[in-house]
This record gives sequence, C-alpha cells and structure tokens, in this order.
Amino acid sequence: MRTERYIHILTIATEAVVANRFRSMLTALGIIFGVAAVIAMLAIGSGAQQEILDQIKLVGVNNIVITPINSLESGSTDEEGQDERMKQKFSPGLTLKDARSIQSIIPTVNKVSPEVVYETYILKDGKQRQAKLTGVTSDFFDIYSLTLSKGTRFNEHHMEEASPVCIIGPSIKSRFFPKEDPINKYIKCGSIWMKVIGILENRIVSEGTSENLGISDYNNTIYAPLQTVLLRYRDRSVVSASSLQSGTFFMDNAVISFSGGGSTSGGENQLDKIVVQVKESSQLIPTTRILEKMLLRRHTGVSDFEIRVPELLLKQQQRTKDIFNIVLGAIASISLIVGGIGIMNIMLASVIERTKEIGIRMATGATRRDIILQFLTEAIMISVTGGLIGIILGIVMAKIIMQLTDILTIVSPASIFISFGVSAAVGILFGYMPARKAASQNPVESLRYE
Repeated sequence: MRTERYIHILTIATEAVVANRFRSMLTALGIIFGVAAVIAMLAIGSGAQQEILDQIKLVGVNNIVITPINSLESGSTDEEGQDERMKQKFSPGLTLKDARSIQSIIPTVNKVSPEVVYETYILKDGKQRQAKLTGVTSDFFDIYSLTLSKGTRFNEHHMEEASPVCIIGPSIKSRFFPKEDPINKYIKCGSIWMKVIGILENRIVSEGTSENLGISDYNNTIYAPLQTVLLRYRDRSVVSASSLQSGTFFMDNAVISFSGGGSTSGGENQLDKIVVQVKESSQLIPTTRILEKMLLRRHTGVSDFEIRVPELLLKQQQRTKDIFNIVLGAIASISLIVGGIGIMNIMLASVIERTKEIGIRMATGATRRDIILQFLTEAIMISVTGGLIGIILGIVMAKIIMQLTDILTIVSPASIFISFGVSAAVGILFGYMPARKAASQNPVESLRYE
C-alpha cells in the first residue's frame, strides 16, 4: 500500500514537470551550467596535475642537474674585455673527475650520470640524417626511467673498453631500420661505425616541454658509452696546439667553435651535463648546497656552472596550478548555488499557482507528508535531470577545450560523481522549503483560492 502511494506521488510529480517542461528546463539551466563548469574545471585541473607528473617522470625523480655556463659569450668583445677575462682564475670546467668526486664523496647521492652531447650525422644504406650522439653511462637509463623495447644496456665491458656500441631511439629505428631488426646491425655515426645493441621504448616529449625542462628528444637520439664518445669522437678537455691556434675544431664534418661550452679559463667543458640523483626528496636542497660548495672549490672559486632542481620547480608549479584550480572550482560551484536558488524561486511560485490543486489533494485524503514528497520529488527531478545534462555538457566542454587550446583535460569518474551528487543535494536542499510551504497550506483556504 505504501509503495503504491509513493508511486502515485512520483507519477503526479512527473506529470507536473512534463506539463511545465519549458519552465522546468529554464529552472534547470543553472544546475546544467553549474555541473558542466565544475566538471570542465576539474578536468583542466586533473590534466594539469597529470602533465606535472609526466614531466617529473621525464626529468627523473630526486634529480639535480648541473650544466656549464659559457661566460665568454656574456662578456665584452673588445680587447680590454678579453685582457680582463685572461686575468681571471683558471677553471677546468665541468669534467668527468667532477662526476666521480660527487659519486664518491657525497653520501646522499644515489647515482651520477655524466653526459656529453654532439650533433652529428648518421648514415646507413645511403640514408643520412642529423641526430644527437649522447655519451652516457648505464645509470643514465635508471635515472630517467628509460626502458628498452629490445636489446640490452651498456655493461662494464662496454664502458671500460670504449666499445663502439649504441642504443637507438625509436625514431632512428623507424627511419633507418623500417623493415628489419636493428639489433647487432651497424650504423655509421659521423666517421665511426657503431653496433646497435638496444632500442628505447617510445616516449612522447612535446617541444615545449623539451625546451622548458632542458631534456633531449629521447626518440631521435643515439646513446653510446661515455668512454666511447670521449675516446673515439672527441674529449674536449684535451686541447691540441693546432686547435689552440685556430680557435676552431673540425670533427665529423661538423665545425666546433673553440668558445662552445667554455669556462672562464677560455677552454671547453669536457661534459655537457651532470645529473645527480639523491636518495630522498628531503635531501635535495642540502645536497644542492654541498654540490655548489664542492664544485666552486674544484673550479678554483669560478662559478662557471649552474645547478637546477627540476622536481622542486615542477612541484612549485603544481602548487600554483592547484591553487588556481581551487579558485576556478569555487567560482564554478557558485553557479550550482545560483541554480539551487533558481529552483527554490520557481518552486515557490509554483506553490502559489497550484494552491487550489494542493487544497483539492489534501481534501481528497493527501497528507502533509504526501504534499512535501510531491514538491520535493519535482525539485529533485529537475535538479537531477539538469545534473545529467550538465555531465554530458561538461564532458563535451572538456573535449572542446583540449582540442582548441591544446590544454590536457582529464574527466575523472570522481568529478562526475561529485557533480551529480551535488546537483541532487541542491534539489533536496532548495526544494524542501517550497515543499514545506505547500504542505502548510490550509485546505479550506486553498480551495477558495483563485
């Protein structure tokens, strides 16, 4: 009996909403746009958070990046400026000895990855393409969480013997080995033939991310053992008399300026980068300070290097974006409140218009509870329907934003659940007052109402 009563109340409420569908749709507009705005804003926030996490993976966890500073380019070019620079203290620049000292002396350091990079040409079967040849150690792949789709990494024998072996990116593989397995095949890098022993997994890095974080395009790079690059290509710490006189080095059909990667001594840095991975995130700042003091001492007080902590910069950026997303979410949520107020106003007006109907229902046996349930059901139906439409609109808005602005948006199930729950709660909260007012009507006076 009670179930039939509730079904009857639901039927009456549905008929009332359908009979006034245009007004009901206008009433639900606030809920529709409010839910859509909340979902879209949360999608932008989730996308921004995912981008930060992806960037942290790209730069590695708990990493400190040390790069050389070319002070010669920032100085004056006249003779007086050159004489002044000659008087400065000598610095050997960033060297392999620095990397080894960091690894052996600082206890908070987990791994150290020295890197040297050359722009060169690769050649195979008449195909030629410019690419980066990067000399690294095996720790490089651990620090940046790089995995191989096939093959093996460098071992101690490769490092000690300066073996002419390499690991290629997937772009190199698709370009030079489109229909064959490159493992144990040879490819010419500059003037050296190198044996391919591994292929990297594909990792998408946008151009903007690559520039901002100072990371290379892993897919279009050839990696060789560091000792192989230093011995078989060129070690910039070894300067010959002829190169000193000319001021320019010629190597592998590429012209290398004497001033490239320079230090205040006027020479060149042996390494292009040293990446230091610490054991714990809490040790990043203290280790950075120790590194600065240590390198200054090794470089005779010359500050010809720069130390960056990408993870801390990205986390700071993430906090800024989180605050911005909270503000956007709060602004979007206001429209839900406005939508709830709109439901309350329309329902209050509906109570006045339907006073006689309420009197007839109460005169024919409807209780105050039945009247409350009827109007509360109408309010909930409007808000829930608006919430469902708003969810669809919010998902569409998130897709459109991603297509038009290239901003990553991720619509999570949690955002949909929260938005739908809030829309239903708004219907209950703002529908209760009109329902209570309808139930408080005097049946006799309601029947007389015109």
